[in-house]
Amino acid sequence: MNLPEYAAVCIAALENAGFSAYAVGGCVRDMTLGLIPQDYDLCTSALPQQIQSVFQNQKLVLAGEKHGTVGVVTEGGVVEITTYRTEGDYRDHRHPNWVEFVDHIEGDLARRDFTVNAMAWSPIRGFADPFGGRQDLSDRILRAVGDPDQRFEEDALRILRGVRFAVRYGLEVEPATMDAMIRLSPLMDSLARERVFDELCKLLPLVTSEDLLHFAPILTQVIPELKETLGFDQHSPHHLYDIFTHTAIVTGGVPAVLSLRLAALFHDVGKVATFTLDETGRGHFLGHAEVSAEIADRILLRLKAPTALRKQVVFLIEKHMLHLTPEKKLLRRRLSQYGEENIRQLLLLQQADFGGKGILGDPPPFGQITAVLDEILAENTCLQVSDLAINGHDLLALGITGPAIRQTLEHLLSQVLDEKLPNEKTALLNALSK
Repeated sequence: MNLPEYAAVCIAALENAGFSAYAVGGCVRDMTLGLIPQDYDLCTSALPQQIQSVFQNQKLVLAGEKHGTVGVVTEGGVVEITTYRTEGDYRDHRHPNWVEFVDHIEGDLARRDFTVNAMAWSPIRGFADPFGGRQDLSDRILRAVGDPDQRFEEDALRILRGVRFAVRYGLEVEPATMDAMIRLSPLMDSLARERVFDELCKLLPLVTSEDLLHFAPILTQVIPELKETLGFDQHSPHHLYDIFTHTAIVTGGVPAVLSLRLAALFHDVGKVATFTLDETGRGHFLGHAEVSAEIADRILLRLKAPTALRKQVVFLIEKHMLHLTPEKKLLRRRLSQYGEENIRQLLLLQQADFGGKGILGDPPPFGQITAVLDEILAENTCLQVSDLAINGHDLLALGITGPAIRQTLEHLLSQVLDEKLPNEKTALLNALSK
């Protein structure tokens, strides 16, 4: 294992001053797996004031000093160095009642969440792995450190983080750990919604359909609106699967783009509310796209998602049943209405939606639609009022004023989109004169 020079220099400086020091946590896990860590956190027997003394000639970041963390600004970025510590009982499934510094690495590692994250390594001292994290990585197992109930009661977000670690690194959750994750998942209701949403944003681009099905009891605790979709029979010849299974397949089937993953996850969340059964026993979901969009909007507001992301997801859900064909005139109008990015994302969502039905049959011509879309854009087609060969100044010169300017330009755009007029200045002015 090799540390970057700037991190190794920090360890050496602490060791030369008489303190033990290690790289710890995620960076050790990633290096053990042969991956390149995004950052390197260090821990040491030195107290915060002693860390500052060792690095007194360097710029320091002291925002976390009261928790034992001192940031050292290096040429490779800020290296966070934390004093070995242990923690008391957690008052709110997040914050410990007290933090106490200790002088040995084993005490520090004992407070961490999973064995694969409870490892430390030093180029001077070698590995510290009291809980068997290396063996668990080798066996592809995710196991809580010590008593899993205690770990998740300390910080309930560890449950969702555990799902992410299992998915990202291809780990099987050890049975006792998995049991505790499911059983204690209601504790996540007390978490700040921002923390939950941040974790979901990290998780969703990583998941497969199988992951969503496997961890459904945890994910539906985080998003209770999805619970009713579990096992819900659609009673439809167009759908082989229940609503949640279909949702999982669609979510795993769209590209790993957050807006698409969220749209796929919520695109049918309104089906339960709109379900009706006709006299033949066939299910119908009239208006489910609009209802799903409304529910998704409430979910994302509750999770405090960024406004732009929320609006994009709601749009995709509301329009996921939009009729799209390779017919050039129709597609040109859709482009004019919604823009290129929205249409491309809708096509990706619709393609995954069809693939998630689990039925045989000819799919819509998605490839042809995309080809025509590319063709229209390559032609530099007039799609917006601003693309017209005339503008408001031309209309003012003709004596058209006020709101009539916008109305007139929009009428001309409609004529151009329908191929009734060419986007040429003379032709457009002649049309106005008539």
